[in-house]
Amino acid sequence: MGRLRDGRSFLRCALVLSSLLHLAAGEVFFEERFDDGWDSRWVKSDWKRSEGKAGTFRHTAGTYSGDPDDKGIQTTTDARHFAISAKFPEFSNKNRTLVIQYSLKIEQDIECGGAYIKLMSGYVNQKKFGGDTPYSFMFGPDICGDQTKKLHLILSYQGQNYPIKKDLKCETDKLTHFYTFILRPDASYSLLVDNREREFGSMYTDWDILPPRKIKDTNAKKPKDWDDREYIEDPDHVKPEGYDSIPKEIPDPKDKKPESWDDDDDGIWKPRMIPNPEYRGPWKRKKIKNPNYKGKWKIPWIDNPEFEDDPDLYVLKPLQYVGIEVWQVKAGSVFDNILICDDPDYARHVVDETFSANREAEKEAFEGAEKRRKAREEEEARRAREEGEKRRRERDRDRGRDHYRNKYKRRYRDYDFHDEL
Repeated sequence: MGRLRDGRSFLRCALVLSSLLHLAAGEVFFEERFDDGWDSRWVKSDWKRSEGKAGTFRHTAGTYSGDPDDKGIQTTTDARHFAISAKFPEFSNKNRTLVIQYSLKIEQDIECGGAYIKLMSGYVNQKKFGGDTPYSFMFGPDICGDQTKKLHLILSYQGQNYPIKKDLKCETDKLTHFYTFILRPDASYSLLVDNREREFGSMYTDWDILPPRKIKDTNAKKPKDWDDREYIEDPDHVKPEGYDSIPKEIPDPKDKKPESWDDDDDGIWKPRMIPNPEYRGPWKRKKIKNPNYKGKWKIPWIDNPEFEDDPDLYVLKPLQYVGIEVWQVKAGSVFDNILICDDPDYARHVVDETFSANREAEKEAFEGAEKRRKAREEEEARRAREEGEKRRRERDRDRGRDHYRNKYKRRYRDYDFHDEL
């Protein structure tokens, strides 16, 4: 155990050193590993507390972990609202790449609830941070039953929130996953899960923020001389002489007149008819490639007169806070490794150093926890069956006792002692 802890400590030191080296290439605006002292950097909101609906976070690695010393913060108490936030020096992503990343482990059967993070701009009263607090960015899973298992990706533009148009799916197992969003100055983006690109595209096309650059020309009509026939009949193909005189059926040459057949009694004998192997059906000219084929005509795209480009489309309002604000029917989600920077390589490096190193160990820990859980449930079920069987026997015994008691009561009630006197 001592060697294992020393190895983990070495890995943490190596990661910190590597982080410092990466600073030369990019800038880290906020990074939280939830080490000791994390609560001095975060403010727990009082939102919903007066109603008795506010949940709390516990500093833990969870029920199972690849590294018990690598802790995050976990939602506790079912059917509660959770709200917590941290402040960092204000910055703008203008003319720079924005990288937002965090890890999440949903240990519980969440049933219904969110597990996303938010970035806020301007002034935020952190003690009152809640569901009504304006935000500039929202990112992460939202699960409800079997129908909703989506991955939110919401950007704010000129005070209005715009969700991505794509139907993004989140991870649904109970292991740790890293979610990474990268937004570039050309308004292109990438979405990664565990360092693997899941989606990519552009804010111009995947959000309904600006009108589209191009639209279909509704006034366009297919030119009269547009030939969209890919194949045509061969004009040089001539029907063979006598083709139409070939019968569809012919007498079966193998069919013989029965010896017992009498033409006077049975009529004139005729052989049965069979399909003619020489018959080819109605004659048609063969098809050849159309030399004038121009392809399938499509409505052309034209510049949209309503489109007005905004070169700062990708620029969010200056960011200054990160927060977790969720509601969960079943609590138990572990948030960790929150990173806001401008260097995708550094974000990738963090995932490699933490996620990849602990992945197999976490799987083993999870499988062990599942075995213990199932064993515990089987034991509880066994005890419940035994208790139920015990109660059933007691009820049967009580019914038997009551039966005999009532029987003797009736016997002595019907017996007339005066007759003997």
